[in-house]
Amino acid sequence: MPTTQSTPKLSDKDFEALAKIIYDRSGIRFQINRRYVLESRLGHRLRELELDGFDQYVALLSMGPYQNDEFQEMFNRITINETSFFRHDAQLEVFERAVLSEVLEARKASKRLRIWSAACSSGEEPFTLAIMVHRTLGVRLADWHVEILGTDISERCLDIASSGTYGDYAMRTTPDMIKRRYFTQKGSQWSLSNEIRDLVNFELHNLKDRVGAKRHGTWDIIFCRNAMIYFDDDMKRQVLRTFHDQLANDGTLFIGHSETIRPDDAPFVARSERSGFCYRKA
Repeated sequence: MPTTQSTPKLSDKDFEALAKIIYDRSGIRFQINRRYVLESRLGHRLRELELDGFDQYVALLSMGPYQNDEFQEMFNRITINETSFFRHDAQLEVFERAVLSEVLEARKASKRLRIWSAACSSGEEPFTLAIMVHRTLGVRLADWHVEILGTDISERCLDIASSGTYGDYAMRTTPDMIKRRYFTQKGSQWSLSNEIRDLVNFELHNLKDRVGAKRHGTWDIIFCRNAMIYFDDDMKRQVLRTFHDQLANDGTLFIGHSETIRPDDAPFVARSERSGFCYRKA
């Protein structure tokens, strides 16, 4: 067993095997220049499991009754979930001012609004969208059926999201008026009001799972920001085609400000909204 001071080394062979497991299960591609990330973040896990090397860890992830549980544990350790409430406010302004008002007008007969926040991490994004829907509809909310779904591959992130309680760091981009209206502060912890929590449901979902995505039917608006930067071209194309299939014909897809959609990825057309980074179905 390694000593507490030693760090197990990740060989080329074990890196390739580990990277393949991650890609096959999540669609996230780890290149060789990011080997140090796996080595450093999983070294402590090997010591916890009293494993002598990464070859044994690869075997644990490949067979046996605990491989699914261990994949979740591994995924929690190798991913960084950098998010906060009201992040990238210019894009959110486009959502609230242009897209949301447009969808509400189009759905005024059915009074049904459906929003999917994919790869939502610990829930700040779908809760932000819920707050914006709440303040836009106001007293009319009682007449509407609003469904906001947050999905992620990390169980740990979804546990945080379901709690509805966040630390100061998650609140760093939140306007003071929003804090006063929708949160209760206790020390360094901020708890969301029930009226917002009740608008959002959370579910474990892997973006590779196209069949699972179909179960929820079509969405008026889909957010998937800063997740596709971790995918290779093939996985990105699969995910975008899933979003295309599950988006209403007049729906809108929002992506991250550093992401793009090429014509051969999926038939989307950019909306003419400055700083919007949003697309319609072609």
